[in-house]
Amino acid sequence: MNITVTNAGKRFNRDWVFRNMNLELKSGMHYAITGNNGSGKSTLLQCIAGALYINEGSINYAINDVAIKSENQYQFISICAPYLEIIEEMSALEFLHYHASFKPFKQGIDPTFILTEIGLLKSKDKQIRYYSSGMKQRIKLAQAFFSDTPVLMLDEPCTNLDQKGIDLYNHLISTYCSNRLVLISSNDKTEYKSCGEEIKVGV
Repeated sequence: MNITVTNAGKRFNRDWVFRNMNLELKSGMHYAITGNNGSGKSTLLQCIAGALYINEGSINYAINDVAIKSENQYQFISICAPYLEIIEEMSALEFLHYHASFKPFKQGIDPTFILTEIGLLKSKDKQIRYYSSGMKQRIKLAQAFFSDTPVLMLDEPCTNLDQKGIDLYNHLISTYCSNRLVLISSNDKTEYKSCGEEIKVGV
């Protein structure tokens, strides 16, 4: 999977968040999007994910040099971000089964394995609304990391995690991301220490 960003620009009203952005993102590489607060890190991530439209330029996806239509790009992406909601009326087990019905997990991985891996098996039948913020973040990470997608996008992935949660995050990165294109929006080097390239915005 390759993602090519060409002369891309995004503005809100008359204010440009970024402009003339050119990137070549490749499978197996991890990239960090960094910048000051309000510099447009999350906006750039959402534009690359297709969640926000750009005002100029283009963002194209391709596998083995075969272009992917924009309306199909979501099938190749999993994302974890603070602004994305999970269904709190469901239990963790129900939510993961529901998620897998429209974005399957990696081969050989099921919700029970996932909950064991993220340390929440004992709470599998508890409604997510009763989870702590750190437990909810583990569920958000799980649905992103274990989805069978070549692209993983993470926005401030260690939000609300304690040290055990951060250790889990690092384990997920090292175990499940070797062949994926990973894009991490963060100012915390703990979150993007696996990244080989840094994309600075707002400079």
